[in-house]
Amino acid sequence: MTDNVTFTDEQRHYLEGLMSGANAARALRGMPTLSQAMAGLAAPAQTPVALTASAAGPDTPAIEAQDKVIAAGGKLCKEEKAKRDKNALDMWDEMADRAAAGEFPKGTDVFLMKYHGLFHVAPAQNSYMCRLRLPGGILSAAQFRGIADIAENYGGGYTHVTTRANLQIREIAPENPLNVYTGLADLGVIIRGSGSDNIRNVTASPTAGIDPQELIDTLPLAKQMHHYILNHREMYGLPRKFNIAFEGGGAIASLADTNDIGFAAVRVTDESTAAGGLASGGGVYFRLELGGITGHKDFARDTGVILRPEQCVKVAAAIVRVFVRSGDRTDRNKARLKYVLDDWGFDKFIAEVEKEYGEALPRFDLDKCEPRGPVDALAHLGVHPQQQAGLNYVGVVVPVGKLTCEQMRGLAKIADEFGSGTIRLTVWQNLLISDVADADVETVKRRLEAIGLHWSATNVRAGLVACTGNTGCKFAASDTKTHATAIADHLDAAMQLDHPINIHLTGCHHSCAQHYIGDIGLLASKVSRGDDMVEAYHIHVGGGYGVNQSIAREIYRDVTADEAPAVIERMLAGYQQHREAADETFSAFTRRHDLDELRKIFDAADQLAAP
Repeated sequence: MTDNVTFTDEQRHYLEGLMSGANAARALRGMPTLSQAMAGLAAPAQTPVALTASAAGPDTPAIEAQDKVIAAGGKLCKEEKAKRDKNALDMWDEMADRAAAGEFPKGTDVFLMKYHGLFHVAPAQNSYMCRLRLPGGILSAAQFRGIADIAENYGGGYTHVTTRANLQIREIAPENPLNVYTGLADLGVIIRGSGSDNIRNVTASPTAGIDPQELIDTLPLAKQMHHYILNHREMYGLPRKFNIAFEGGGAIASLADTNDIGFAAVRVTDESTAAGGLASGGGVYFRLELGGITGHKDFARDTGVILRPEQCVKVAAAIVRVFVRSGDRTDRNKARLKYVLDDWGFDKFIAEVEKEYGEALPRFDLDKCEPRGPVDALAHLGVHPQQQAGLNYVGVVVPVGKLTCEQMRGLAKIADEFGSGTIRLTVWQNLLISDVADADVETVKRRLEAIGLHWSATNVRAGLVACTGNTGCKFAASDTKTHATAIADHLDAAMQLDHPINIHLTGCHHSCAQHYIGDIGLLASKVSRGDDMVEAYHIHVGGGYGVNQSIAREIYRDVTADEAPAVIERMLAGYQQHREAADETFSAFTRRHDLDELRKIFDAADQLAAP
């Protein structure tokens, strides 16, 4: 081999371009250039990089946002540093090697693997949890059956229904995450971006397309949004997680106002659109709501913007892109959309969205829209007629959201035999089987009971929501699912309720069970009892959503888990004894009293109940 190699001009330009692109890519990740590496030199830590055309790509907006922070003298939080050092979506070979070795991830790789829906949940469980991604929460019986097989073969033999109308598979051994990942892909379930700093499962009305009251079928929009996210890599460059929901106006709420973006369907008349200056005429539109994050005590607020259905996905994408550029990269506690809105105000934020979208967004007064139909707090359980004549959906009770694989197969069989083969998950941690003929309803009820499930519930169990708790989540301070069951058992035995009650138990400040919107919300804590620390709860009252929006207020602090059932019984007894009318809800009752008054009422009820 000769030491002197002669290249043609064409070869030389090609190699220069190749080296330039390689060096730019290395610089974007804080790595030394190839020449620096050969000389044993390191690149300056966290030096802002001027992007070149050859380095520009779908990850550029997030990198530029990080560079802006550094150039201003800021310090990226550790998660942003991890994303800067390694693109989480390019970890397949590492994941495969780790699985082959039977090892769990370490350090920031634990965080980065959540981009693939895989959560190492130690010390709660020394295993993975896999969070799925089911647009609108609706899937086929075949998919449901296949997920049961995966959970049985590679997980703990059960799944959890979540408060985003989604499923989780738990107790996955270190050698099995890619078996779960590829098995789900074979079923048509793509889980990329279902965790960490990404847009989570897109929710919609669970009765989309079958609700007699709905204004519009929201499932097509949820699916369009889902596939848009999957196919636009810049949608994975967020500073923090993000939630999107479509509300179609049906009897079961999708809780759109608890999301970062909520699209709420409304109907407007030709006359009102003309008076309000809306050029496209009457019909069904979506109101744009922004900034919901009830764990931080805030609901999404109406922006005044009204959109045609076909505009929603692209407007949502424009909002996300503005958030990628403007969200906080230094403080995880302030990295959600709410804090950009608090800092900028809605007018400035919408103006930036309009620049990104490429045109002005139409405004329309909310009071010119026709009011939506009422939400039925019990419409997600029991038998309800569909808009299709002669057909019904059956709401199935899923105790604290847990299903065994055998129950999942039984549900899939019922859906295939007596429905259209469709399973519909809800944000209330239960599910619906749709398209059941009138003549088959009683048979479906019996078949549900035969697999250990039920189609009806007491008013307590109908609104009982619990997060995973400390048996499966390292952040949780209590065993929420066990305590939720104990509360329901106690109340069923102690009293008869004549009005729905929502009781939400959440294990930590992340508020996955949304305790601030429950009639009664419990946030886990720890208290000392003798020499031991025992599980306890801060109890809140008066939460609501939709037209009854309200953030629950803390009324009792550090109530031990074993005392909580009796305390809640006392609260409900006081409500029943002192409400103004039989139809006054618990939430309305608590909102018209201050906390001291409520404590006196509840204490008196306790005395009345005492022997």
